[in-house]
Amino acid sequence: STDSPVTSSTLMPWGEQRLAAGPGRQSPVKPVMFAYDSDEIDEASKKILSANADVLKSYKTWVITIEGHCDERGASEYSLALGDRRALAAKNYLVSLGIGPDRMRTVSYGNEFPFDAAHSEAAYAKNRRAHFMLTSK
Repeated sequence: STDSPVTSSTLMPWGEQRLAAGPGRQSPVKPVMFAYDSDEIDEASKKILSANADVLKSYKTWVITIEGHCDERGASEYSLALGDRRALAAKNYLVSLGIGPDRMRTVSYGNEFPFDAAHSEAAYAKNRRAHFMLTSK
């Protein structure tokens, strides 16, 4: 199910940085990217999620929020639904790797928070993602 959006006041510090996995940020929990109009976990994403599972197994008290994001090309309602499916796909894959579902929440932001605001295929590819936020330690 989809929980309330995470605000900066609910985030916990990790070292010197906020533990926010996004393209270009330093974090032990990495984002996974999706093909256009897809919520399918591809082989590259499976490798990333496996590494993320290893991190979460090392830090057994961490709770994360998985944010589903889309590029700007779909209608808002469609993008919210697709973002939800992306977040749930990432969560379900982590559950299959042994991470407890109670340690993960999901939320969809659809196309509301692009990582790259440019209007190009390269930017769209960065925006189609499941993004991981540490919500408690």
